[in-house]
Amino acid sequence: MTDISVRKAPAVQSEDRSWLASPHGTETNAMPGITVDTGLFPAATKTNGYIKSGTVLGRVTATGLYGPYDTTATDGRQVPEGLLFQSIDTSHGDRKFGTAELIHGFVFGSKLPGGTPSAAVKTALPLIHFYA
Repeated sequence: MTDISVRKAPAVQSEDRSWLASPHGTETNAMPGITVDTGLFPAATKTNGYIKSGTVLGRVTATGLYGPYDTTATDGRQVPEGLLFQSIDTSHGDRKFGTAELIHGFVFGSKLPGGTPSAAVKTALPLIHFYA
């Protein structure tokens, strides 16, 4: 039987890439496809049920899945790999999500979700130019 009951859907969030200073690096085939494990992100990073684009990512060595860059992690995420290009909806619970990662380009560091990245992030991502 088909369920036609009324459901409440979460509010849709428009994509905010104000952190992106140029479309360079976002061309077709310029960004690798990755899989993000949304369960690795703390609740505080899921603003209105979304993980914001521009979030610095690290890769879990054992699984190859991506999560938030974390200097205190010991699973591989302590090494920055790139920036999340598209916001991820987590309102339906934690899951694995295929998306794209910005690995080279020009960004406004102060507009990233975590604010201006540390010197360690800038050094680890030499192909991304961070403007103030």
